Amino acid sequence: MLTSGPRTADYRIILRTLIAAIVTITLLGCAEGTEQSDVRAANAMSSSLSPQRCVTGAQIDEAAAMSAPDGSYLIQPGDQLSVEFYLNPEFNDEVTVRPDGNLTLRIIGDVKAWGLTPTQLADVLDKAYLSELRSPDAVVHVKNMPSRQVYVQGQVSKPGAFALEPGMTAVQAISEAGGLTDEAGSDAVLIRRDLCGQPSGIRVRLAKAMASPERNEDVGLMPRDVIVVPRSTIANIDLFVKQYIQGLLPIPPYMAFPGPAI
Repeated sequence: MLTSGPRTADYRIILRTLIAAIVTITLLGCAEGTEQSDVRAANAMSSSLSPQRCVTGAQIDEAAAMSAPDGSYLIQPGDQLSVEFYLNPEFNDEVTVRPDGNLTLRIIGDVKAWGLTPTQLADVLDKAYLSELRSPDAVVHVKNMPSRQVYVQGQVSKPGAFALEPGMTAVQAISEAGGLTDEAGSDAVLIRRDLCGQPSGIRVRLAKAMASPERNEDVGLMPRDVIVVPRSTIANIDLFVKQYIQGLLPIPPYMAFPGPAI
């Protein structure tokens, strides 16, 4: 009995050491497994997005942020311009800025327009036409700005594309689309893409936003946002976005489309 005491104490120390080692190894293994799972999930998400989609999303975001120091609009690819010469109307033209940022006009050919304000482009045209016209006095108007549009679909009177005005909200865009139909639900879904083109949905509680504007239920819009007003309340926003974008619209995002019946 006198010798069993120390031996028992030794056994207890060894047992405690083994238990501590097992617990440490287990925790490290769990942490490593979790980290590997996170990495696999991140890699899977990255691999699901093509480089082209990421570049497109980045270009959209960069173009949307472009503005002159004084707040003037800067011309962007896809913009539809009206070029007028008051004293020489035979040179008037309507052109679209190409993806490379240039436009083509009669006599002078290609002219860079991307990044210029309409007034700056008019000055460039005045100098370019001096060899043909004594006093060009060009004026440039932006007729359509696809890069600064939002799209309203679903249960509204006039679905389509609308110019994004400064500070425009979802409720204001729906008003531009003629308002809600009698079959519209009380909520809408705002579909927005991130820099890599991945769509996500934001619930907009229309009834509350319209009844109590001070509660900040309304949502501010960004270029190329898509607002969809369904017939009934959406229970699963993510599922709705997946079905609407991936299942029902097999075309590039943010084009002017009539949209499916909802």
